[in-house]
Amino acid sequence: MGDIKVIGVIGAGIMGSGIAQVAATSGCQVVVSDVSEEINARARETVAKSLTRLSEKGRLSESPGNILERISWHTELESFQDVDYLIEAVPEQMKIKQEVFRNLDSICPGHTIFASNTSQFSITALAASTKRPDRFIGTHWFNPPVIMKLIEVVRGLETSDETLSTTLSLCEMFGKETVVCQKDSPGFITSRMISLWITEALRIVEEGIATIEDVDKACRLAFNHPMGPFE
Repeated sequence: MGDIKVIGVIGAGIMGSGIAQVAATSGCQVVVSDVSEEINARARETVAKSLTRLSEKGRLSESPGNILERISWHTELESFQDVDYLIEAVPEQMKIKQEVFRNLDSICPGHTIFASNTSQFSITALAASTKRPDRFIGTHWFNPPVIMKLIEVVRGLETSDETLSTTLSLCEMFGKETVVCQKDSPGFITSRMISLWITEALRIVEEGIATIEDVDKACRLAFNHPMGPFE
């Protein structure tokens, strides 16, 4: 864990920008890259507003400006040539993710750990796009990353114990709780569970047992979920 000094985040959408904010708030230098300056500008504005809100609530130990200075924004993959740990947060399409990792494998240093934010795709299959399957792991964050406490960590078939240990330590430094999916199964833990929840909610409505509104209300109030399956 002592060797992780620079975090890379590929993708500056809702998830990527939130992950970058969490990493920078924890004290890491963060390199973010997406396909256009416009996307980066929107992401930077989103992070700045989020940090300002947290500061106004007294939830930051330093100024938003100091945290923002630790994040650099780029449009070229070559910006990741010095990162120690890279988190992928590109669109949830297998071919896109595989191409991204294939390209990054020749750019990033050999010691760099690759982590995918996928919620469903095989970590082993994604790792096969690289020459570092032992340094490849799944880190499924939840939306919004700044607020949600859990990161679902997923081992691929060849993920090393060292990669897992480093990832768990990094998540702890980020202030997150973790669960570990020991087998690379489609949907991992949470997506498999949520699919059953949503399926049963649909059946309840289709069978006329309850309205959509009451199903959502029941989940919020009975199980203390922040939102129902239809929200």
